[in-house]
Amino acid sequence: MRRSPGFTLLEVIVVLALGAIIYAVILGGSIGKASAADLKAAARSLASGLRTAQTTAMSTRHDALLTLDMDSREYLATGEGQSHKLPDNIDVKLFTAQTEVTSEKRGSIRFYPDGSSTGGRITVASGERKYLVDVDWLTGRVSIDE
Repeated sequence: MRRSPGFTLLEVIVVLALGAIIYAVILGGSIGKASAADLKAAARSLASGLRTAQTTAMSTRHDALLTLDMDSREYLATGEGQSHKLPDNIDVKLFTAQTEVTSEKRGSIRFYPDGSSTGGRITVASGERKYLVDVDWLTGRVSIDE
């Protein structure tokens, strides 16, 4: 009796098992982490909120704030009607003036009518990737750095 060419069931199962293990090892490290696009979108969203607060302060001639709650990952800018939610798989840190810290997990960056601010930095990170959203205290300029 002559054997037909092809693979045995055992050989196919071994190859599939190896493929599944390799797939899990390669993608397993990124489970629970935000994608690069999500991280950049969060940084841009925060920068937009900061710029809105600055514009509001300059146009209304009153101080305006961007208030960030790190527990709920939400922020609200003066002049906007609703708060904005950041993805849950992104780590958020706020560095701001001590006078703007309202609790351990909540604080603000304040903009003044002349466009200046208290200054600060919001860091959005996931794993090794991070973006820094900086606010210059003198000019109120908002920038995003990797």
